[in-house]
Amino acid sequence: MTHIFNPTILRQYDVRGIVGNTLEEADAYALGRAFATVLQNNNGKTVTVGYDGRLHSPRLADALIKGLRESGADVTLIGLCPTPQLYFSTYHLKADAGVMVTGSHNPPDYNGFKMMLKAKPFYGAAIQELGAIAATGNYAVGAGSYQEQSVDEAYITRVLEGIDFGNKKLKVAWDAGNGAMGNAMVAATKRMAGEHFLLNEKVDGTFPAHHPDPTVAENLVQLIDAVKKNNCDVGIAFDGDGDRIGVVDGEGGILWGDQLLTIWAEAILEKQPNATIIADVKASQVFFDEVARMGGKPLMWQTGHSLIKAKMAETKAPLAGEMSGHIFFADRYYGFDDALYAAIRLLEILSNKNITLAEIRKKLPQVINTPELRFACDEDKKFGIVEKLQQLLAAENATMSTIDGVRVNTEQGWWLLRASNTQAVLVARCESQTQQGLEYLQDQLQKYLAKVGVESMQITH
Repeated sequence: MTHIFNPTILRQYDVRGIVGNTLEEADAYALGRAFATVLQNNNGKTVTVGYDGRLHSPRLADALIKGLRESGADVTLIGLCPTPQLYFSTYHLKADAGVMVTGSHNPPDYNGFKMMLKAKPFYGAAIQELGAIAATGNYAVGAGSYQEQSVDEAYITRVLEGIDFGNKKLKVAWDAGNGAMGNAMVAATKRMAGEHFLLNEKVDGTFPAHHPDPTVAENLVQLIDAVKKNNCDVGIAFDGDGDRIGVVDGEGGILWGDQLLTIWAEAILEKQPNATIIADVKASQVFFDEVARMGGKPLMWQTGHSLIKAKMAETKAPLAGEMSGHIFFADRYYGFDDALYAAIRLLEILSNKNITLAEIRKKLPQVINTPELRFACDEDKKFGIVEKLQQLLAAENATMSTIDGVRVNTEQGWWLLRASNTQAVLVARCESQTQQGLEYLQDQLQKYLAKVGVESMQITH
């Protein structure tokens, strides 16, 4: 039986769509059959399945499992959990693959699937291959087994394994945003010393408190209030499926992904001098300069959690991260993005220091930067525009990186333009040490956008 997916749901890093519009149970079933076929082609048979707290996730998981089993995969359902716990289950249960049913940080009507195969991210051309297999109906056929097994206890034990909390008892506010990390957050904090104040720990797919995206400042207001009210040392927030982290200090100041990465990098470089630490192209120059100053090898790489994971494995980097809050520890861990583990590693550092997180933030070199600027752009034009810009800047002998889009370095700072891999937008960012310099960079960005014929584009976010 052939199946045609809506082309918008087969993304670079995952499969994602609007339930009842671009994504149906029939898609979940076809995905299961196609993925099990790929699994068999890679000499694999066992797969773990988990799902987040969205209202439609259980039924999508059921359809997925039906498809997986009918193409011969042996399925272990680990149930409601955050995405990192699904990743962990493949190691703990020695499964050949894993599939997480999740809408991540998207609105409640979204859902989708994140996959891994043989301990590696499943993305890009591999996802497109699923569409090709479904379109031909050339599925493997079998009668796979089914069992249910919780890894809740094993996961909490693992994220706390080897953690050396110091004598400093921390006061911590936590916000699960009603996302899938809620239950694990509750379980983990019960085992940690100090005082813990839990917000929105009940898993609720309608997300009644606020949207579960901790990289948007307005979604951290409730956490900041709790930090100040309870005189906490730190506040920690999770996205909808628990693979992205947000952090605020005891003064309510937000620390972004690249600032946090610098803090973790310092701790790792004390024990692993000269180690490679990876950040995506949107990260501040402060991160790259600080890692170099501390004796590490900073590496700028493409945005995208699957791309970062692959580069991390290639370079044997112990730590990597993105501005979006995906943080990857290969040091003492598996190398996948796990916001709960990242949070615990941050608390380990803070509990062993006589300096507050707010003081650490203030000691970092201060720069001024724009938030992520998003320009609406047709899907079939966005990469061409970036390529045209690269050619134009190369002809002018600009100092730039073309690892992912174009990042231009000037005496005033840097500006970036790249095509999003997941949305019909161009993404820009500028950073300078002065307000005057930032205004210059923004003018430069607009000037070059006009040169490639997109002067009428509007910022969407």
